Amino acid sequence: MVSLWKRLIQRFGFGQGAAVSALHENQIYEVVGEEGFRRLIAAFYAQVPDDDVLGPMYPQGDLAGAEDRLRGFLIFRFGGPQTYIEERGHPRLRGRHAPFTLDQAARDRWVQLMDNAFAIAELPEAAVAVMKPFLAGVATFLLNSD
Repeated sequence: MVSLWKRLIQRFGFGQGAAVSALHENQIYEVVGEEGFRRLIAAFYAQVPDDDVLGPMYPQGDLAGAEDRLRGFLIFRFGGPQTYIEERGHPRLRGRHAPFTLDQAARDRWVQLMDNAFAIAELPEAAVAVMKPFLAGVATFLLNSD
């Protein structure tokens, strides 16, 4: 089995110490794979139930569903299978999040928990360098309250 680092070098020409920002959004799934997204999103949702800001926003009986939806969306968004679109249609992120009060504190906490999840999931630096700014931007886009 070819190591992840060897695949990066073969696919994208990365060498030891090379800049990693050349990865495009639609190449992330190829680098991270289903398992990487699984680790990232599981690490994020493991923090949610006990969080005083985000925890109350999630229905207790649907954390697994929320985890599946976010993982599916990110896989689709970063070049993976289109299952999310086939099952749920257009993401309509603003509409789906409209019932929740998403202020700066909620946005910042979401980003903080996702940053923690990145540290736990140990994804390749090239993928993290693309995904973190995207997710922070989406979190800002979803703000709907002062």
